[in-house]
Amino acid sequence: MRYALFYTPPVSHGLTQIAAEWLGRDAYSGVFYKQPVHGTQNSTQNSTQNSTLSAARLADLTAAPRRYGFHGTLKAPFHLSEDQSENQLISAMKRFCQSREAFAMPSLKVGRLGHFFALVPESNASDLNRFAAEIVRYFDIFRAPLSEADYARRNPDRLEEQQRAYLQQWGYPYIFDAFRFHMTLTGAVPDAEADQMEDILKPLFDPLLQKPLMCDHLTLFCEVEKGAPFIIHTAVPLGPLATSPITKAQSL
Repeated sequence: MRYALFYTPPVSHGLTQIAAEWLGRDAYSGVFYKQPVHGTQNSTQNSTQNSTLSAARLADLTAAPRRYGFHGTLKAPFHLSEDQSENQLISAMKRFCQSREAFAMPSLKVGRLGHFFALVPESNASDLNRFAAEIVRYFDIFRAPLSEADYARRNPDRLEEQQRAYLQQWGYPYIFDAFRFHMTLTGAVPDAEADQMEDILKPLFDPLLQKPLMCDHLTLFCEVEKGAPFIIHTAVPLGPLATSPITKAQSL
C-alpha cells in the first residue's frame, strides 16, 4: 500500500468530470471511461485541414496519468513507516487541516512541461508553494525510507545536486525550490503530435479555468497494491471548523 497527498478539485466541479473523461478514469469513483475521438481543425489562407486523435491513441498517451488520477502532487507517493498507521495518518491530516485556512489557487492554464502536457499556474503561486512545502515537512514522519530500488528509479545521477539531496532526505527530488505545481494531462507526447495535442486540450479545458479554483481540502490517495490505479481514500476540509474527514463516497 502506498499513500500520497494530492490536490484535486471537488467531485462536483466540472473540471473533475472533464479530466476524468479525458484521462479515462475517475479517481473518486474508480470508474473507467471510454475515451472519445478528438478532432482538430486548422485553417490556413487556402485550405482547412482536419485531423483526429483516435480513442486508442489517446488511451496510449494518457496511460501514465490515468493510473494516478487527476491531481496535483503535494506530497509524492510513499509507503507508511513501520511505526505509523493509516488511522494515525488520517488523524494527522485532520490536525493539519484544522490549522490551515482555505485559499485561492493560482489561475491555471494548459502548458507543456518537457514532453508532457499539464495544467500549470499562469503566474505567482507562492501560497500554493508554501502549502506544499508545509505538507512535505509535516507528514514526512509517516514516510518509510526509500528502498534502493525506489531510489534508483529516480535516476539520481541525472538530478541536480540539490534535487539529489532532497531525494535522499525527503524521498522526492521536486520539492521546496524545485517544486512546480502541475496537474498532469498526458504522458510523453512526441514532438510531431504536440501541436495537435495542444489544439485539443486548450478548447477542452480553458473554459473551466476562467474562474480560479479554491484549495479548501487536502486529499489522500492510495495505491492498494503495486501498479494498481490510485484512488481517493479521504479528503479533509481546510479550516478550524472542519471536524470530519470526507471519504470518497461523499461529495465535497
